[in-house]
Amino acid sequence: MIRLKSINRLVFTGWLIAMSALAHAQTYAIVIKGGHIIDPKNGIDAVMDIAVDKGKIVKVAKNIPADAVQVVDAKGLYITPGLIDMHTHNFWGTNADQAYMNAPSALPPDGFTFRVGVTTVVDAGCPGWRNFEIYKKQTIQQSQTRVLAFLNIVGHGMRGGNYESDTTDMIPEEAARVAMANKEHIIGFKVAHYNRPDWTPVDNAVKAGNMAGGLPVMIDFGGAEPVLSIRSLFLEHLRPGDIFTHCFGQLRGREFIVDTTTKKVKPFVWEARKRGIVFDVGYGGISFAYSQAMAAAKDGFFPTTISTDIHVGSMNAAMKDQLTCMTKFMQMGMPFKEVIKASTWTPAQVIKREELGNLSVGAEADIAILGIRKGNFGLFDYTGYKVKASEKLECEMTIRAGRIVYDLNARANPVTLHGLPARN
Repeated sequence: MIRLKSINRLVFTGWLIAMSALAHAQTYAIVIKGGHIIDPKNGIDAVMDIAVDKGKIVKVAKNIPADAVQVVDAKGLYITPGLIDMHTHNFWGTNADQAYMNAPSALPPDGFTFRVGVTTVVDAGCPGWRNFEIYKKQTIQQSQTRVLAFLNIVGHGMRGGNYESDTTDMIPEEAARVAMANKEHIIGFKVAHYNRPDWTPVDNAVKAGNMAGGLPVMIDFGGAEPVLSIRSLFLEHLRPGDIFTHCFGQLRGREFIVDTTTKKVKPFVWEARKRGIVFDVGYGGISFAYSQAMAAAKDGFFPTTISTDIHVGSMNAAMKDQLTCMTKFMQMGMPFKEVIKASTWTPAQVIKREELGNLSVGAEADIAILGIRKGNFGLFDYTGYKVKASEKLECEMTIRAGRIVYDLNARANPVTLHGLPARN
């Protein structure tokens, strides 16, 4: 038995050496052939090939020779930068009495990202400055997905209940200190679930953003009586580049961007967009309503960025995933290239990580290969409003940092097993 194990180890070691030799003999690690590239940053909208080596994109051109360890057939498919989901909840844990901070309502990223083409997530405020180190060890360092974060202005983060409305725990100096010490991971600050009619959380988050070198702030109003004015929010409290998430929500305790009487986007919303306010979907469980989104689309107002607000509840309800959210905006008339841009290059710019969201030569090879499936599909929102669609987006393959991490239909030759190319 011991000898058999030794032989197996020798065989496996020999195979690894052989595969390593093969890799060195080939020009590239991966060549993706015949797909239609959509790369908004570089203005590419054409059938081309992509070569990947040592985790980087090394060539984008027509008719790249298939001289690679793995060749991917992408004919009839779209090749895009890896998708960026700018509003997620990933501080998963076992504390059942908490909300989304170290709690079971949040999700470990890898199980829910790669299968829909997402290579980067931005946690929307689950950790606060008091517990970010736990989050870093528990989520960021344990994930293959690139995990970034908006740091909650509340020190305890999204612990739930009164914790999230405790203004004494909203200390901009502490939030800025933690952000500056974790520049690799923290890209801004978050206000979430505050349910009182004053501006303390917003103003403290903006102050933290200024103290940390101009980092953006993402705002999610939790509901207040009387309702806080989003006109004041956009034009008096936020800065250009700050983010209004759940922008198509229609809930009590929040003002809406579409006037429900005229079915038109309010004039000051257009003014805010010109000023540089970012309008993010942040779909969530109940924070997207077709009554707002369809009226806005008819008025020519589409989101700046498309994101999910994914958590255990939303992923099993109307939202589902990033591609479903993107499909909904395609169905409402948002041009396909703009849908891709709002899920790749634009969020990269918003979070000030412009090395992401593109297919430039030299960039880390985060790539999504998407198909558009034709058929009869049903889409709905949390109110039960239903629409029909004739097509929906589907992920065929995801490449993260130059490695195939998801392959729906074995398009890679040879296929990838356990992180290594399999033998034919």
